[in-house]
Parts: sequence; structure tokens; C-alpha cells
Amino acid sequence: MKPILHSCLLCGLLLAARLQPALAQQWAELTPQQQEVLAPLADKWSAMPAERRQKLLRGAERWNSLTPEQQQRMRNRLQTWQNMSPEEQARARERFQKFRELPPEERARLRQAQQRFRDLSPEQREQLRQRFKDMTPEQREKLREWRQQKP
Repeated sequence: MKPILHSCLLCGLLLAARLQPALAQQWAELTPQQQEVLAPLADKWSAMPAERRQKLLRGAERWNSLTPEQQQRMRNRLQTWQNMSPEEQARARERFQKFRELPPEERARLRQAQQRFRDLSPEQREQLRQRFKDMTPEQREKLREWRQQKP
């Protein structure tokens, strides 16, 4: 009986030792790439819950897998987000949540429309924005309805 108990305890300790670095990794244990990405959080790292640190480490790994162009696009998006008021951020979160609730076909259609808009020249995009701004609320609603019916 004693050898079985010792074996169980040993297995438990080995498992805990193996999981511990993954859950409670200290700043000094991070790779140089992880430390570079997470540098703004260095002074807060040890006080963070293990789950938060793991989430941040996963984010750092995703960041390091991006191309330089993708990283720059993400920096620009973060800057845009930080420049938004709390009300604008709340509206953006609501719109994103509504988008995620759409059927996959509708999300794909909206992504395609967004890409077509991005493919326009800056002048064409501005003209389109201005035309939309000049519309009455009723005209805008009719346009939205028409776009939803269009395949």
C-alpha cells in the first residue's frame, strides 16, 4: 500500500512541477522575444494572476508570428482604439458583437464589401463617404436594405 501511495504522490508532484512553470512563469523565465513584446507590463508581471499572464503570453506568441506589415497594422489599430472615447469604444464593442452574431455567409459578404471599399483609391473612398453623409436617414436606410438583399 505504501509504495502505491508514494507513486501517486510522486506522480502528483511531477505533474505539479511540470504545470507550475506554465502557469506561474516569472519575468526572468520569459524568452527575450516575450520580454520585448511584454516590456510595458514588466513591473506589473509578478502581481498578475497566472491566468492573465498565460493569456498575455499567448498574445505575445501570436504577435511574434505576425509579419512586420501585420504588426504595423496592429499598432495602427491600437493607436486608433486608444484615441477613441470610452463611448466610441463601447459602440465599437457592440458593433463587433453584433457582427460576430451574424451568420457566416453574412460576415463573409460584409468582409468582401469592406475589401472592395479598401481597394478604392483614397479619393474614391472620400467621395463615397461624402455621398453617404449627404443622404437623408431614409435614403441611408433604403441603401442598407438594398445592400442586404443584394447577393
